Order: sequence, then C-alpha cells, then structure tokens
Amino acid sequence: MSVRVTLVAAARSSARLAERFDDDRPLDQAGWYEVQLAAHTLVPLGAAELRYCSPTARSRATADALGYAPLAQPALSDCDMGRWRGFTLAEVAAREPDAVDAWLADPRSAPHGGEPLLGFISRIGGWLDTRPAGDGSSVVAVAEPAVVRAALVYALKAPPSTYWNVDVRPLSTVVLTGRSGRWSLCLEHTG
Repeated sequence: MSVRVTLVAAARSSARLAERFDDDRPLDQAGWYEVQLAAHTLVPLGAAELRYCSPTARSRATADALGYAPLAQPALSDCDMGRWRGFTLAEVAAREPDAVDAWLADPRSAPHGGEPLLGFISRIGGWLDTRPAGDGSSVVAVAEPAVVRAALVYALKAPPSTYWNVDVRPLSTVVLTGRSGRWSLCLEHTG
C-alpha cells in the first residue's frame, strides 16, 4: 500500500532577495498573478482525497485560490528560526556572521535559538510518514518552499547538506510516492 503526495510550493509574498526567515506575509500582487497563470495546471490536484497546507498566510491563500479547501497542518510549518525570525539572511549575516556560518555548516546547530535543520527535516519527514496509505490514495499539500526542500531531502535519504542545493520555486510541484520510510521521487510530464 502506498500513497501519492503532491507538494505545491506556495506562491510568492515578496521578492526573492527580500524573503525573511519565518515570514508570514500574505501573497503579494505578483503572487496572485502567478497563481492565476498556473491555475489550469494546479487546480486538478485538488481532486486528491486529502488536502493540506502549511499554516502560513501565503500557503493558505495559495491553496484557497486553487480551490483546495485545505486543512492547515502545524507540522508543515517552516523551520523555527528563533531570534532570526523576520530578518533576511543578509541582515543576520551582517549581525552574526559566525552564527550564520555555524548554522550553514552543521545541520544540528541552532545558533538562532530555534530549530536545527536536522530537526526540521525530521519533523517534515514525520508528517510525510504518517500520511494514510492505501491503493490509489492521494494527498496534495501547499507548503512553504523550505518545507518542500526538507521533504525532498527526507524522502531521498540525502545528507542534510543537500537541503542547501535544492531550489524550490513558487508554485512548483513535487510528487513523492511510497509509504513510511520508503519514498520515491516521481517526475511527471505535465504538457
């Protein structure tokens, strides 16, 4: 028995370089426009038996705009960035360069007082592993790009440092199939 989990990265809420840690801003105008452009491809995913989203404003708004009527899942929250919440990486690096270096180099490190990367990946993996499996069962979840990255690292059993090499664009999708502890990445043709 397996389950098909489609992860949809939330639409944007700010310019990429202005993204802030643990930011809960709503969709910006560009984000709304992108949702409208991608809707023809993403709306059919709402036929999944179970529909979830991260509890952030932009994840909820993205899922609602696509007609998913999702259940917000606290387990799909972005990484807890502690005292760095609300700052950009550049701002934090200017104030605490050694702490940023430690955080980027060691997945067990949490110099910000929040959640270490390894803990974040494990939390997302725990959510993934508890999705109900059954013949033909399907799940769609709209989540922050960081959540999608963490799910990929977990599913592929990749080293935590791989997290930094995965680029998840707004409204991109990833399909994982399998069951607890046994996941496969499924690349599909959408055209």
